[in-house]
Amino acid sequence: MKLILLSGGSGKRLWPLSNDTRSKQFLPVLQRPGGGVESMIQRIVRQIRETGLADHFTVATNAAQVDLLTNQLGEGVDIVTEPVRRKTFPAIALSAAYLAFEKHVPSDEPVVVMPCDAYTDSGYFETVRTMVRAVETQAAEWVLMGIRPTHASPRYGYVLHGPDPVGADVFPVERFVEKPAQEEAGRLMAAGAFWNGGVFAFRLGRMMSLLAQYLPVDSFADLRAHYTSLPEINFDCEVIENARSVAVVPFDGPWKDLGSWHALTEQLPLQSSGNVHLAEDNVNTHVINELGIPVLCAGMHDAVVACSPDGILVCAKSAAEGVKRYAHSLSIRPMYEERRWGTYRVVDATTYDDGYKSLTKSLTLHAGKHISYQVHRHRDEVWTFVDGTGLLVLDGRVQKVRRGDVVHIRKGQFHAVKALTDLQLIEVQIGDDLVEEDIERYDWDWDTLK
Repeated sequence: MKLILLSGGSGKRLWPLSNDTRSKQFLPVLQRPGGGVESMIQRIVRQIRETGLADHFTVATNAAQVDLLTNQLGEGVDIVTEPVRRKTFPAIALSAAYLAFEKHVPSDEPVVVMPCDAYTDSGYFETVRTMVRAVETQAAEWVLMGIRPTHASPRYGYVLHGPDPVGADVFPVERFVEKPAQEEAGRLMAAGAFWNGGVFAFRLGRMMSLLAQYLPVDSFADLRAHYTSLPEINFDCEVIENARSVAVVPFDGPWKDLGSWHALTEQLPLQSSGNVHLAEDNVNTHVINELGIPVLCAGMHDAVVACSPDGILVCAKSAAEGVKRYAHSLSIRPMYEERRWGTYRVVDATTYDDGYKSLTKSLTLHAGKHISYQVHRHRDEVWTFVDGTGLLVLDGRVQKVRRGDVVHIRKGQFHAVKALTDLQLIEVQIGDDLVEEDIERYDWDWDTLK
């Protein structure tokens, strides 16, 4: 069995902690067994390994999340990146092509596709095993997981099944209902319908045959080159709801989508994190503060407060579902990012009367890590090193840098830096177009400096 984890989206319902580069599944807010915290994706990968479901898996994501994935899961994870962000059908097709063409997985191999942010227990992964057996015994060509509803919710799609099983705990699907109104959701729940859990199993060859009907390709690179030719639609709508041979395997255990503040705060280990001062008269209030400044909460009832470089949220938990609607209009460039080499935080961004701009960042490089050898065409940079030691490359010349050193990098100059110890610097950009895309990267052999 091969496992594909879907890690896409921006999770705007958890604004301001999540953004286009740090989606909800990467937020380190959940309690880890034995102490400490972990993210949603770290939790589900830990569970996959602990239950022995799979030692190896592939993550389908976008380029902006690669560094975060590598930092949180390690270097040994296969990552498939979309050329552009699309919905789940093209992402799954691309991952299947990667398994077929790059990993040479046999066409009769069962493949399971799973979201990376489900909050659940070990029984969930045993249900996945049942799904795999259903594919292996040809109970159906496409098998999905049905979550037993705990309440009538209009947030989920519903799956209605037939009464006669086609295998052990495997039932034929009769029809789908996509996000019904509240009253209809109640009727569906009473009729025994399941929530669609977004977990699918199939044989690799079946998916590749389907892909060939849309876009005949003979290599993974060929599919990537023509990726936008695939319809931008979710896998459920394009494949599962139109297939003839579809079955569902029920899961009756605990399951939550932690995509809203109301749901997430129910699983937080503490009422507050960061520089937070909670008065005793707060009731059922959670505060997460990623800023250095103090936050004082007094007299708050059933509320969530979240502070990050991207913004500040003060919200009643009953209104948390509406955050996403406002977050889109509040979107700015990501003010905090985690990269393979470390992290950066935007301290200030200013546009002047003549249209020129300045952007100030605080960067931290981990010891042994380096920023790529690069050049900018639209900006100058001033680097002030405030802690640690490193090696700076400027137009091919190497020099050691330490606390107190200041370097002026003109537009068009090639530059890179490597941290010998943990290295902190303040970067001031000045130019007419201060965007992350103004970077041309080149090779630099750091090994020659050993």
